[in-house]
Parts: sequence; structure tokens; C-alpha cells
Amino acid sequence: MLIKEILDHEEEMIAIRRDFHQHPELGFEEFRTSDRIAELLTEWGYEVHRGLGGTGVVGTLKVGSGGKRLGIRADMDALPMQEQTGLPWASVNEGKMHACGHDGHCAILLSAARYLAEQRPFNGTLHLIFQPSEESIGGAKCMIDDGLFKLFPCDAVFGLHNFPLLPAGEIATKPGALMASSDSMTITLEGKGGHGSMPEHCIDPTVAGASIVMALQTIVSRNVDPQDSAVVTVGSLQSGTTHNIIPHSAVLKLNMRTFKAEVREAVKQRIDKLVHAQAESFGVKASIAVDFGYPVTVNDPQQTQFALQIARDVFGSDKVADPSQVKSAMGSEDFSFMLEEVPGCYLWLGTATGNNDYSVHHPLYQFNDACISGGATYWVKLTESFLR
Repeated sequence: MLIKEILDHEEEMIAIRRDFHQHPELGFEEFRTSDRIAELLTEWGYEVHRGLGGTGVVGTLKVGSGGKRLGIRADMDALPMQEQTGLPWASVNEGKMHACGHDGHCAILLSAARYLAEQRPFNGTLHLIFQPSEESIGGAKCMIDDGLFKLFPCDAVFGLHNFPLLPAGEIATKPGALMASSDSMTITLEGKGGHGSMPEHCIDPTVAGASIVMALQTIVSRNVDPQDSAVVTVGSLQSGTTHNIIPHSAVLKLNMRTFKAEVREAVKQRIDKLVHAQAESFGVKASIAVDFGYPVTVNDPQQTQFALQIARDVFGSDKVADPSQVKSAMGSEDFSFMLEEVPGCYLWLGTATGNNDYSVHHPLYQFNDACISGGATYWVKLTESFLR
């Protein structure tokens, strides 16, 4: 059952969400968003700390003498893409869109924050973590490197993500690996350019690049245990400018995903060896730059069991997926960095309406505002139970 006081403020929270949506900001540029969040938290009585990870905001509320400490995280950043929804609250910032629903995540946590500050139905310390740059180079790690869990120690940390392919109000998660690691790399091949009619005087990086693309596809099929999962994708091969010029260099951009740390390391090593061996066979010089990487999102079994029980209490058992039937996703999440530091759980909140439910990262994606109060109620009940 949803909390009445949260429902009483639902329209206000929807307005806040739509304001965030209309003014999206990319990673580490969430100045307007973080200003508004800090303003609201301060107004409601939270002790607000700013600056971790650049634009990060942490709101702390201590109630009673309880010694337990809880962290709940929401991400704030948008994506570098053009919105096509045509909604009255569509993005006014060219080439930027909240196409992953982080505006909704903020509204959900703010809705819970207001109720928790007004009612104070717990005994302990609550840290609300509003994190920058989940979509780019890992704002979670930046906040941690700036001392997040040293300044704001947590006994457990929780986060959620809207899931527009899951019926609204349903919850899905499971213990162990929920989402894959993600590592992005840039391979630069340096050859010797020249006239296309005289290839014998050149060292063609395009041919080497094409061979490397095909060879990389053998890693999963021939170097990874068939019972494990991995993906190696070359998303870009850029080389040359016209028909009859052999270019001097070529650039490949690739991404790899795995569910186990040992498989992740083995695939990395295999990429390195294969790329350099292939390049050498063509007389091309290769260099590999690791752009960024997220570890596997691993849910703590005990905290996941706790999170699932709260979901059953709030939404009903019929609305909570059997964890043994939940499939791990090849998508990745930088909340994984937090779960490496503190035990916790990440879960999916269904937001599908059954009417044109575009998935995240789509220019027609729309967040389901009807799910704000449900998500907020969930965070409230989880806080009450954890900090009992």
C-alpha cells in the first residue's frame, strides 16, 4: 500500500521530475540539478554536503541514537542525444535528454526524503546519495575516491533503476551478478599511407583493422568457457577519407562485457595479445588505450534477501519476480563500484505502461510518473526496516 502523505505530494514531485527532464545535464555538468536537490534537502532539514565527484550531493539525516547507517543512491545525469517525444516538458537543451530516467530516480528519492524528514520514522543515520555521471566515466567511483564512504560510512547501500520493459510496479533483482562489467577501449593502428594504386609501398592499417575485427569475434567462441557469458563488440572502425588513398592510421573502438572478474581479466588479456599479434602480422604498430570500465554489479545475498522482502511487503508477492528466474543483464552500472565497497543491492523497478514503452536510451523514451510514489514508498519502508 502506498503511503498517503507521499501521494499527497505526488503532483509536486511529478513537477520536479519534469523540470529535471526539461533541463537535462550531462555527466559532471549537473549544476542546476544538484543545486535544486541541495536546496530541497536543506529545506527539509537534511545536513547537505556537496562537491564529492564534482557535482555530487549527500543529504544526511540522523534520528535517535541508533548506530546503524544506511545509504540510498540516485543518479542525476542525462544522455548526449536529441529528444523526439514532443512532450510539453521535453528537453530544451539541444542534444541532451533524460533518456535513461535518472530524472525519475531523483524524484523518487526526493519524494521519500521529504516524508522521512517530516515523519522521522527510524532510529539511525540515513545518507541520501545523489550521484553524477553514471552514463560516462563512473561518477560513483569519483565520489568514492573523494571519500564518500569515509565521510559517510554505510552498513549497506541500495539503488534502483526504472525498467520500462517490466510491468509498472513490479520489482526484479537477485543475489550475485545482476549486471555485467563493461570495459571500453580504443585501438590505434599506425601503418604507412600512400596512393591506393601502389599498395606495395604502403602498410595498410585498414586491412589490419578489418582482420582484427574478425579475429576479436573468436575470443568469446574459442577462449571463454561456453558456460560463462561474454560479449566483445567493435562499435567503430574509422580509417581513411576517400577512394584511392591508403590511410596512415586506423582507429577501432570496442567494448567488452562479462559477469565474472576472472573472465573479465582473461578477455582483456586475450584482446591485448590478439590485437598486437594481428597488427604485427601486417607490419602495423598497435596501441590500446583503456577508456573506462565498470566492474560487475554484484548484489550481496543477505541485503538482496532483505530488499526483496521489503518489496513483497510494499507491492505484494505477486509483484516481485522470483529471483531464481531473473536473468542477469549485459547492461552495466557504476553502482557496482559502491557495491565493491559496501554490501547492498541494486534492483529494477518496472515502469511499463503498456502503451509505446520505448526502452531506455531511445529518443522516444518516457519515464512513467505514476511510479514515483511507489518507488518512494519502497525507499521509506526499506529505511524504516533497516534503521528500526
